Amino acid sequence: MKDALYGGVNAAVLTAMKPDLTPDPDRMAGHARWLLANGCTGLGVMGTTGEANSFGLHERKQILEGLISRGIPAKKMMPGTGCASLMDTVELTMHARDAGCPGVLVLPPFYYKGPSDDGLFAYFSEVVQRVGGGVALYLYHFPQQSAVPFSLSLLERLLKAYPGVFRGVKDSSGDYANMKAMCDAFAKDGFEVYSGSDEFVQRILADGGAGCITAASNANCHWGGIVYAKRTGPEADAAQAVLTATRKAATSVPLIPGLREIIARSAGDMGWRTIRPPHLPLSQAEGDKVWAAWGAAGALPLPGMQQAKAAE
Repeated sequence: MKDALYGGVNAAVLTAMKPDLTPDPDRMAGHARWLLANGCTGLGVMGTTGEANSFGLHERKQILEGLISRGIPAKKMMPGTGCASLMDTVELTMHARDAGCPGVLVLPPFYYKGPSDDGLFAYFSEVVQRVGGGVALYLYHFPQQSAVPFSLSLLERLLKAYPGVFRGVKDSSGDYANMKAMCDAFAKDGFEVYSGSDEFVQRILADGGAGCITAASNANCHWGGIVYAKRTGPEADAAQAVLTATRKAATSVPLIPGLREIIARSAGDMGWRTIRPPHLPLSQAEGDKVWAAWGAAGALPLPGMQQAKAAE
């Protein structure tokens, strides 16, 4: 999509942690540099894969500031700022804006289930008015996790009420019909639709979407970059096949620790296995399983990973 702020391949970046479970900005910045050098056009930090809701507000701000201070461009990042609390969402959104991020990814208020569209409209109206502009808002449609979906009618209402403010959506529902419906309804007006599922990257680009924001892009971004650049043809088709296979591999075990395991083994850095409860590291058997699955998908070794590690 022309003029999309984050058009292309965006990784839902893993959050590196020290042994005491505090954020590790050095390790995370190194990974971010590798991502941007190997197919990613942008970085979705502090999202689901980044375990955002396992961190407090102060920590989430520290993580963003730590990346920027280590040379990761703010303009390449789309921080997750959606919280159950209205005021926390506003605070994190303003912080990201003031740090120089063009946009933020906003979950709906997810604790109270079954809110009406009127209630959600009121919530997001308060966010817009209290933030006061200067940052694009991207809505995070992930009903399996949040249990609060965004209806097409709510999207239409927000777009009409706040033109230019709500720039796009990440759809992690896995329901391609819903992604296409959003593209058909709103993409012609510049609304950016991003797939949260690697298997749909080629399809959503063909249907007017802007790209993807995915967990597996932490490791399969090289092939995502090929699909985004080529779109069609044998090379794009082959790369899409790798994206689809690696997504399946990634979900053959618990997703977040599984991706940590792939990065840990690829970089020779077992610190990537550190994860905050309630998530747990993979067992040896699970680690071997997911490693073998990524290998069978044709994705190992990860392009540029050992070179990046050697350069540190």
